Amino acid sequence: MSTHRIHCTVNGEAHSLDVPTGRMLSDFLRDDLHLTGTKRGCETGVCGACSILIDGEVIKSCLMLAAQVDGREITTIEGLSSGDALHPLQESFMECGGLQCGYCTPGMIMASCDLLKNNPNPSIEEVQRGLSGNLCRCTGYTQIVESVLHAAEEMNHGN
Repeated sequence: MSTHRIHCTVNGEAHSLDVPTGRMLSDFLRDDLHLTGTKRGCETGVCGACSILIDGEVIKSCLMLAAQVDGREITTIEGLSSGDALHPLQESFMECGGLQCGYCTPGMIMASCDLLKNNPNPSIEEVQRGLSGNLCRCTGYTQIVESVLHAAEEMNHGN
């Protein structure tokens, strides 16, 4: 099996590893780096459970090869918190009931990070549109949208 040497930064930590040429990024994160917050869902890019940030932009890690992140910066759900302090989105999802089983939550939060970076004060419709690539089977989405709006408000007041 051929491998490819990659150098990347994941959650602020530099990594230099040989990965099989066809290894999916989601598998690399979960199996090689043991960052299990990134979920395997549909593995076809439909559900968004595997959403992460690469160079600050949201992507679905099941649609990208690990070899494609050479030289790039990756942030997973584990990289959002600062020590014991959760990211405002993580706090808000807990406070506003934006999670039930929690399976889609990491992907929803990562997509929300990207949304709020580009639009710090979104409308309900903008949040719905921004999260349209992520599926949830438990919450009915209302609490997820409320969680994002609450986090946006908290983050804007903190500035």
